[in-house]
Amino acid sequence: MNRAVVPGTFDPVTCGHIDVIERASALFDDVVVGVAYSPDKGGGPLFTVEERAELIAEALSHLDNVSVQPFDRLLVDFARDAGATAIVKGLRAVTDFEREFQMANLNYRLDDSVETMFITAIPEYMFLSSSAVKEIARHGGSVRGLVPENVAVALEAKLQTAP
Repeated sequence: MNRAVVPGTFDPVTCGHIDVIERASALFDDVVVGVAYSPDKGGGPLFTVEERAELIAEALSHLDNVSVQPFDRLLVDFARDAGATAIVKGLRAVTDFEREFQMANLNYRLDDSVETMFITAIPEYMFLSSSAVKEIARHGGSVRGLVPENVAVALEAKLQTAP
């Protein structure tokens, strides 16, 4: 069985993330979505790691070969322990590539048995980021179509905004 890990903070998961995970699930027998704790990223996550994992699992319930697991260690260690031979990352733009290229090479240095693969964003989601979604939601804007419906509802409840 070939298994991949799709890691991220996913705070919150966006339609762009879902697209990358769905496409990875068509390429691999099994996909583990690794939800990073990331307590220091961007001032700390809006959702707890448990909430993020639950939202992702619900949004991906239509995929039988995808599971969701939180993690708080080196990505290559998480991938190895999960039995993955690949790390799949989504790329939106050149700025993503520069950062992800550096991380891929560091991960390779740590464990050359785990490859990093990139799936490029479709044009519809090239502009989309979790931080932009949170900014829109914080100001009462609609994030429907940018995130799965369950995430839009959770954002509204978390931020106490109207639909």
